Amino acid sequence: MDAQSQQPQVGVVKKKETRGRKPKPKEEKKDDQQQQAKMKKAHQQATVDDKYTQWKSLVPVLYDWLANHNLVWPSLSCRWGPQLEQATYKNRQRLYLSEQTDGSVPNTLVIANCEVVKPRVAAAEHISQFNEEARSPFVKKYKTIIHPGEINRIRELPQNTKIVATHTDSPDVLIWDVEAQPNRHAVLGATSSRPDLILTGHQDNAEFALAMCPTEPYVLSGGKDKTVVLWSIQDHISAATTDPAATKSQGSGGSIIKQNSKPGDGNDKAADGPSVAPRGIYYGHEDTVEDVAFCPSSSQEFCSVGDDSCLILWDARVGSSPAIKVEKAHNADLHCVDWNPHDDNLILTGSADNSVRLFDRRNLTSGGVGAPIYKFEGHKAAVLCVQWCPDKSSVFGSSAEDGLLNIWDYEKVCKERTTKGPSSPPGLFFQHAGHRDKVVDFHWNASDPWTIVSVSDDCDTTGGGGTLQIWRMSDLIYRPEEEVLAELEKFKSHVVSCASKP
Repeated sequence: MDAQSQQPQVGVVKKKETRGRKPKPKEEKKDDQQQQAKMKKAHQQATVDDKYTQWKSLVPVLYDWLANHNLVWPSLSCRWGPQLEQATYKNRQRLYLSEQTDGSVPNTLVIANCEVVKPRVAAAEHISQFNEEARSPFVKKYKTIIHPGEINRIRELPQNTKIVATHTDSPDVLIWDVEAQPNRHAVLGATSSRPDLILTGHQDNAEFALAMCPTEPYVLSGGKDKTVVLWSIQDHISAATTDPAATKSQGSGGSIIKQNSKPGDGNDKAADGPSVAPRGIYYGHEDTVEDVAFCPSSSQEFCSVGDDSCLILWDARVGSSPAIKVEKAHNADLHCVDWNPHDDNLILTGSADNSVRLFDRRNLTSGGVGAPIYKFEGHKAAVLCVQWCPDKSSVFGSSAEDGLLNIWDYEKVCKERTTKGPSSPPGLFFQHAGHRDKVVDFHWNASDPWTIVSVSDDCDTTGGGGTLQIWRMSDLIYRPEEEVLAELEKFKSHVVSCASKP
């Protein structure tokens, strides 16, 4: 264990209610409600502890690799950055993480170096022997950017994963070149780092809905002003300079952001940085826009979901009104959406009604109401994040306030409908139960297949600021059944032959 893991824990007092928490009760009912809430929480905690203990005992069987990292401060977003190095037994990769502090030190955007152990390398007893209250030796802080406000979302630019966008409690989207930014020491009174670019256009706070386009350097956002806003980072390059170096591509080593000046060592006002206006503003939602996603094959097509229970598809080529509006996509607020990178027709949504729904854009509605292909109902609390797996087109993950991260395969749904007997919800084939409170974000690793980073707001349970986990299920779980059985038969033959030797 390294010296970092032996540091004393820092007490955490949160500044704000994060999404999904219930509003405070009125004064006249406060005492009774508090007592009931306390009893309910104690019961829930006992259940959570039992489930967690059971899960931990199964780690050597279920996982190929797992790293548990206790955080100093709560985090609302985690994302993989570029892969830095490949070695014999592990790969080194950037990891982006937010830190939501209590005000005693500034909020930060953390750039970490993460060692990802390769498949079938870690010993079973090794991955199960982790300390819940320790930092992981596999995650080391590389750089800190002092962020103006708390970070609700981080998204990396596919064309250059060293460029990230952040959402905070403001109308602006902030763009950072994480390699060019200076490393800052987060101490009380330190001034904020200066963003490389500020995207303006929202008329009210935009906190959660944020996406980067797979095909062009475009950014999409949604906010409390009920709008969806689209920008091109290239617009800043063309407006700010005529220097040919500004248009260097990622392939030739240039940044996608061209600065007139270097990022400052600190500036109290983020607005002093260079800004760019939107390409378009799109109107159609009747409440806060909670999430947005681009069509994987088009920079002009995208979708959004919101607290009005609507899923809206947009086409920038035909105007600022919805191309298709799905009323009542769910029976409650929609928190998240993701568009299948392997099949442009499939869209996932997650909601406060505890369900995940799969839509086909060729047949979105029936009588004006949402008509999903299937409803996945395995969570017991609001779904906060959904994401398709980059390694198999029919697989996706969903995380929720029940502390679970479920892995589904919609191809299994039809097969399982024909089987008899009690079982898990159709399509659910793996359940990650390593977190002990709401799983606020997770991200599949495109460089290391079937590897996931997830973060939870469980500081009350862990004695820290929450938990970051990097994990990969055993390949015996997701590989084709006949392939697995053949391998197990081969292994069985090997064991028998070894046992028969004198």
